[in-house]
Amino acid sequence: MLDHVLNYPNPFTTRTTFWFDHNRPGQELQVNISIYTVTGKLVKTLRSTIISPGTRSNEVEWNGRDEYGSKIGRGVYIYRLSVRTSDGQQAHKMEKLYIL
Repeated sequence: MLDHVLNYPNPFTTRTTFWFDHNRPGQELQVNISIYTVTGKLVKTLRSTIISPGTRSNEVEWNGRDEYGSKIGRGVYIYRLSVRTSDGQQAHKMEKLYIL
């Protein structure tokens, strides 16, 4: 269900957009993106409900801030993209992002 998962720009300084391809055009998708340090500490969770007219989504943006609104430090982070359909099907992918 998920393919070509990436964030752009990567690396970034102030803002990045998460992109992914899926096989559910026109359907409501629950998107969760959890961002972790390389040691596994949760930094931020982004939640969004989207309806993509096609098979590519780029609706979720992140400003590089944690759950408390503080800018996080430069470095490498891991994110987990989870997508759930209205009929309960789920897919997950993990990727790296870089903050300058």
